[in-house]
Amino acid sequence: MHLTAVFQKVPEGYIGFVEELPGANTQGATLEEARENLNEAVELILEANRSLAEETIQGKEVIRERMLLPAG
Repeated sequence: MHLTAVFQKVPEGYIGFVEELPGANTQGATLEEARENLNEAVELILEANRSLAEETIQGKEVIRERMLLPAG
């Protein structure tokens, strides 16, 4: 699976977001800093979503399996 990072130069540096993941956005003084910050933002969002899912299904019988998304 690949995600699409989009960066834009602004007076303060760079802003960035991930097209496929709402809420994954960041900024940085340099493009490299914005990239690093965006990677961290994605990790934090996925971690938070996993925690919320765990709370939602706690105590329930569920089936869990890995899901591979086709390259697009």
